[in-house]
Amino acid sequence: MNTPKEIEIIPSPEDSQSGSSRRSFLKGAALTGATTLATLGGLATAASAQQHDHEEDNYSMKSEHDHLKKGDRDILIAAEIAEALAVTTYSNIIDIAPFFKALEPDDQGYLIAARQEEMSHYLLEQSVTGQFTPFNQFFYPPKMFADAQTTLNVLVTLEDAFIAAYLVGVRNFSTRNLRVTAARIMGIESDHRTLARVVGPNVAAQFGGPIETITGIQGVAESVDPPNNNGYERTLCWTSIDQALAALTPFVDYKAANKAGFDTSQAYPFQPFNPTLPNPLGDFTSFSGC
Repeated sequence: MNTPKEIEIIPSPEDSQSGSSRRSFLKGAALTGATTLATLGGLATAASAQQHDHEEDNYSMKSEHDHLKKGDRDILIAAEIAEALAVTTYSNIIDIAPFFKALEPDDQGYLIAARQEEMSHYLLEQSVTGQFTPFNQFFYPPKMFADAQTTLNVLVTLEDAFIAAYLVGVRNFSTRNLRVTAARIMGIESDHRTLARVVGPNVAAQFGGPIETITGIQGVAESVDPPNNNGYERTLCWTSIDQALAALTPFVDYKAANKAGFDTSQAYPFQPFNPTLPNPLGDFTSFSGC
């Protein structure tokens, strides 16, 4: 294969003569921009307050609920199932997984915060649909909460599925508000996937650590170095929410769980609560995100 030649850009005399003035202009613009941004920070707060009533009309839960189409509702109900499963998963890692208490405080903090965030997602979706999750107990593979490798494999598998499912929402939701909200939630699920991979090397030796590879939904053991190993989120080639539901079925259906080799001797209940997000700046506030 021929290697492309480098393109040499030769400045014209006019470019050379004006280079100094352009540099002076850009330097001045940068200084002015810094001052302007500081000023705009205060102005944005005032403008936000003035526009609050207008935004409340345009971005209210009631507005989304009243105009919800069947396809939108199907995606949101599937998302509720996923979020209820996520809350249940994080809750039991925190409450009963032996390796959890031996983690560093920041790793524990990620898992605790993720639980709050997933609950917030569920409540947001439920407020739009006006319906609760049709499944409120879940099954897991054997040793799910006893073996750290299994725990992290399943956790990353679920986050892979959640990311792809919300990308289906980005693709198929009928309104801009719902599409943007799906993208905003997907970004958080991506954070969770990366942070779950961060935990692996920090698992204590007595619990099978350090864990250097984690297997997600694609069934391939991937190195945890680096934990942020995606340049682009994986769609899993899902274009319909039915594909996401199929992936989650063993977690919610007894027969499917048995067929998949899950442990059906115990079902773990979804226990809703009122979440407290780690930072008010990261709260929902409105569909506009402002």
